[in-house]
Amino acid sequence: MRYGVRKKKELVLWGILCVGLILLYLLSSTDWIIKEKEVEVYPVSLIISDTSDDDYVNFRKGVDQAAVEYNVDVSFITLYEKDNLAQQMELVRREAADGAGAVILEPVDELECRQYLEENTYGTPIILLGELSPDEEVKGAVHMDWTAAGRKLGEAITAEQSPDLPVWIFADNPYIGKAGEMKQGLTEVLEKQGFSYTIVPRGTDDTYRSVIEKTVYPGSGTAVVAALDFASTAEAAEIVGGSSVYGKYISGLYGVGMMPSLLDQLDKGTIRGLVVTNQFDAGYFAVKKAVQAIEKEQERSQLSLESYYIEKDELRSKKYEKMLYPID
Repeated sequence: MRYGVRKKKELVLWGILCVGLILLYLLSSTDWIIKEKEVEVYPVSLIISDTSDDDYVNFRKGVDQAAVEYNVDVSFITLYEKDNLAQQMELVRREAADGAGAVILEPVDELECRQYLEENTYGTPIILLGELSPDEEVKGAVHMDWTAAGRKLGEAITAEQSPDLPVWIFADNPYIGKAGEMKQGLTEVLEKQGFSYTIVPRGTDDTYRSVIEKTVYPGSGTAVVAALDFASTAEAAEIVGGSSVYGKYISGLYGVGMMPSLLDQLDKGTIRGLVVTNQFDAGYFAVKKAVQAIEKEQERSQLSLESYYIEKDELRSKKYEKMLYPID
């Protein structure tokens, strides 16, 4: 009899133990005991000023790094049509309506963009890749002085070339945006040093080739090419580098951008010099400012980034290594 009672007690104890173990397992596999801290993910839309992101390789690396560190879901948006500010501002409105916590905007034209911001409300914090606007919705800016970049290009040309040589200025649209600002700085220096120049907007796919081909005509002589955007720099380098003849008549090709293909052309000597900026930092701090704007952590502020003029010898310089070749 005692044995039966004892056996029964043992079974009850084992039953309680089993139930306890099951409860502990269930509790440990849920957040009943230890509630995991919910990680907030910030939705941020980034609208650039171009129809392609080919020249944004290092910029995107900075964006991606900040997105990981600050738990940001970034929508990277290109334009459907070049130089269309109205479309760009509609994209800002669309992204805000779709729930973007903040919008990072690289304006097609800063002056016109400022007018849009003054006349309209978009309902979301805006971080500008440009100068800080007084508009209340603009909560910060990452600014690159493209006029100063143009001056650096002009200083390199006037230091190395003869004022007797004409300078051809290539750009998709040399009258607005980054190219317009660079043109202002470049021509200011060229005029001061007595250089003549001709502005050559891209009209067709053959515009630059036709201009360069004219140098080989009898009596034409040599010339200097200054390109104010990465696409024009890349195309001019392809034309000059693809012909042993053109290379004899183009005294120097100068441009802007830091795509691997452009750095390769600089290394080969096809491009004489490039103006570059720290695009990794631009992308990183734009996203960081967007998060700060969402969390209302910081007062409106502008971060200014410097531009640099580099030649072949500086490609492997420790000074520029991290900027030109940021780690993935």
